[in-house]
Amino acid sequence: MEANPRSTGRLPAAFLTPGSSSFMDFLGDHSPDLLPGKRVLPPLQGAVEAPHGTTIVATTFPGGVVLAGDRRATMGNMIAQRDIEKVFPADEYSAVGIAGTAGLAVEMVKLFQLELEHFEKVEGVQLSLEGKANRLSTMIRSNLGMAMQGLAVVPLFAGYDIDREKGRIFSYDVTGGRSEERGYAATGSGSIFARGAMKKLYREDLTEQQATTLVIQALYDAADDDSATGGPDVARRIYPIVTVITDEGFRRLTEAETSETARSILEGRLSQPDGPRAALL
Repeated sequence: MEANPRSTGRLPAAFLTPGSSSFMDFLGDHSPDLLPGKRVLPPLQGAVEAPHGTTIVATTFPGGVVLAGDRRATMGNMIAQRDIEKVFPADEYSAVGIAGTAGLAVEMVKLFQLELEHFEKVEGVQLSLEGKANRLSTMIRSNLGMAMQGLAVVPLFAGYDIDREKGRIFSYDVTGGRSEERGYAATGSGSIFARGAMKKLYREDLTEQQATTLVIQALYDAADDDSATGGPDVARRIYPIVTVITDEGFRRLTEAETSETARSILEGRLSQPDGPRAALL
């Protein structure tokens, strides 16, 4: 009779067998029920009410890329959470911003982080930024069944391409279709308003500080027209999450840095409610 691996303290044979450098492939072979897209769902009976993350924005600048998100999660016409986190590091040189069903999106990000870490440990090198974008596309495509039931996840992926020495942005649709964006991008319910703001403010020669100001300006404009997007909340001290990725790696701006920029924007809006038209300063 074969001994139970748990009783002997030994790892199961599956963990000791050489295989793919993809953790998703490993999980699919040995525990497919743990993959979000492989779970058996109950019969659909009306719309599923679950917290949704909303607006994510990104912009490039010479030397890197900025990825940011508001803090509001909604459930129908209700605010489900005011301080949700929607922007996460994927690895040292990339990050993911989530829009869509919040619970599934966070789970997908954690699986994506593990996928990149697993590849690096098995192969001894990091995936290229293009390879990371492709892996995320595969994960989104595997969630198509849930997306068809209203549980969609539509992230924005950004990172610093070490080979090309510049920041890059990738957007996705619910089927996993991937597009590289030039200059700036937005996803989520307030994306149309955020994109309009970035369109009028973006320049190719932005400094890092101007790029961070631009994304907060865009989120402010999105919150102004989209009820599902939360603007800077000075009373509760809740501000957008802003991350910067350069050749030095991923960095999340501190609350002090973000609040200082947000407060200066709010002060400027007292005299210009619609925001700056041609320049950030």
